[in-house]
Amino acid sequence: MKKILDYPLSIIYLIHFGLTLLVFHVIQVIAYNVFGKKVHKVAVDILNFFLTFGIYLTGARISLVNRTAIPDNRTIIFVANHQSTFDIPALIWLLRKYHPRFVSKIELSKGVPSISYNLRKSGAALINRKDSKQAVMEISRLGKLIFEEKSSAIIFPEGTRTASGIMKPFIAGGVATLLKRAPDALIVPVAIAGTGAFNPKGIFPLKSFSDLSWTVLPGIEPAGRKVEDILQEAQEAIRTSISAARI
Repeated sequence: MKKILDYPLSIIYLIHFGLTLLVFHVIQVIAYNVFGKKVHKVAVDILNFFLTFGIYLTGARISLVNRTAIPDNRTIIFVANHQSTFDIPALIWLLRKYHPRFVSKIELSKGVPSISYNLRKSGAALINRKDSKQAVMEISRLGKLIFEEKSSAIIFPEGTRTASGIMKPFIAGGVATLLKRAPDALIVPVAIAGTGAFNPKGIFPLKSFSDLSWTVLPGIEPAGRKVEDILQEAQEAIRTSISAARI
């Protein structure tokens, strides 16, 4: 019965998803150009609220949990596992207080309503995976920005999505570059569970009545430690959280 419902519920949510992107693209353009960056950020937060909780239209159960006290007035580098495109709206909504910018592939900076515009205007690091020098310069720029603002960045150290839920090793390069420009940053792991299974065959059909969770875990102090060791600890914390979510 659930498989039969996958199709109509997916259609309903994807119509909601597409219309939300289109409507908020216009809202973002007006907000940014007329009212400035602060109002633009509010528009982006509201956009991601609708994208996240619209998933309820598929019958999903959504859990957004913060298990740590994140300090104010300190740079934060959020490191998360990456299973699906649907990881991102809930991350932005859950972490909106910390004004997170993404490390994202440059291809997403064009062609996607709302999402591309936000990536270009928010200060995200848009990296060309075929040009390592450009990628390092972009991530370095983002590190300097979040250090000056005492804001945050989100990076997926696996480097790509793993829909199976089995994480690939975390790659140190991006986090190491951020830390060079933001040496005071706290590393905060975020565990994402269920989103890979939510869209196992691509964007359609989605799997109805899925259990989806985003969990912010206790921070890791990087001072005096190798980046590889920090990321190994972060990945193990994420793995433990995901395993607990499956029980």
